[in-house]
Amino acid sequence: MNKRELSEKVSNEFDLTIKMSQDLVEYVFDEIRDGISKGDKVRIVGFGAFEVRKRAARIGRNPHTGEPMDLPETVTPAFSPGLQLLKSIKGVQVD
Repeated sequence: MNKRELSEKVSNEFDLTIKMSQDLVEYVFDEIRDGISKGDKVRIVGFGAFEVRKRAARIGRNPHTGEPMDLPETVTPAFSPGLQLLKSIKGVQVD
């Protein structure tokens, strides 16, 4: 499912125009993005938590030459699923 499909589902479920549901979905994603960009952990009870995690500096390899190279410390967005989400996917078959 992509954002457009999610917006259509929201539109149908709550009898909103497509534009209103697109704005709503975009607003939710913006709020999550804004929260983690400030260093906050965004918790959605029953679904999960979004946060920024630090990745330590490490030695990598240049993909073209194979030579070792220093990779600096970075930050990356992370998602930790909530208990209800984990329970809801228990037994799902993945190809």
